[in-house]
Amino acid sequence: MTKAVQDLMIAVERVHDALHTAVRAAGPVAHLLTEDATFDVLPSGAGASGAAEIDRFVTGQVVLPGDLTVRRSSRTGDRFRVVDEEVFTFTHDRELPWLLPGAATGKPTELVVVTLTAVKRGQVTRARMVCAERR
Repeated sequence: MTKAVQDLMIAVERVHDALHTAVRAAGPVAHLLTEDATFDVLPSGAGASGAAEIDRFVTGQVVLPGDLTVRRSSRTGDRFRVVDEEVFTFTHDRELPWLLPGAATGKPTELVVVTLTAVKRGQVTRARMVCAERR
């Protein structure tokens, strides 16, 4: 692998990590996105299209549990995308319609979350989270 390709892969990972950090903080993300970016969360069907709409979605609808811990199981990527498999562990103490639809159960919960983030010219063009409850 050439040094240029390695540098590009590292740059893609940095953009991906910046997006994840902003989403977890429910902070602004538009500066990390292309104008036609998409953000989808499955199976809830939540998400948005376009940088401004995604920014509104993240700052207005993404609420995370206070005791959320995230453990990365694997990461794979190339010069265009990063795929992470992570385990989210938390107490389902509040409604999380964008992530885990249904009433809060108050029980400990573990989700396996696979996130694909595609990057073009230093900005995210697509982010898709696929979540499944771990049993």
